[in-house]
Amino acid sequence: MKKFAIAAATATALTLTLTMANAAFAAQATTQAPMNVAAGEVDKAKEATSDTWITTKVKSDLLTEKGIPGSDIKVETNKGVVSLSSTVAITDAQKKIAVDITKKIKGVKAVSADGLKAE
Repeated sequence: MKKFAIAAATATALTLTLTMANAAFAAQATTQAPMNVAAGEVDKAKEATSDTWITTKVKSDLLTEKGIPGSDIKVETNKGVVSLSSTVAITDAQKKIAVDITKKIKGVKAVSADGLKAE
């Protein structure tokens, strides 16, 4: 009979512990909203991937364009806005071509070519 009483007490204690743990977990889950946090992180990752892809595509297209010193043009992308800059002077025609190439790339929202030194 003692064994039964001990087993029953243990089962009751475990049930209470699990119930309290579930209640605490539920309260925590509702205050932190983990799905919303995760969704925000996914959006940031997609944006970063998109910016990286845009930068790579712009750089690649500038490097393969004849008459453009693509290796001398620095490309940076932030939220779809591409900034072009250079330490080497380029002609106004080269600057226009670089901007036109950049604007044609999918995902580019705007182009800033203020950093391109023109002759």
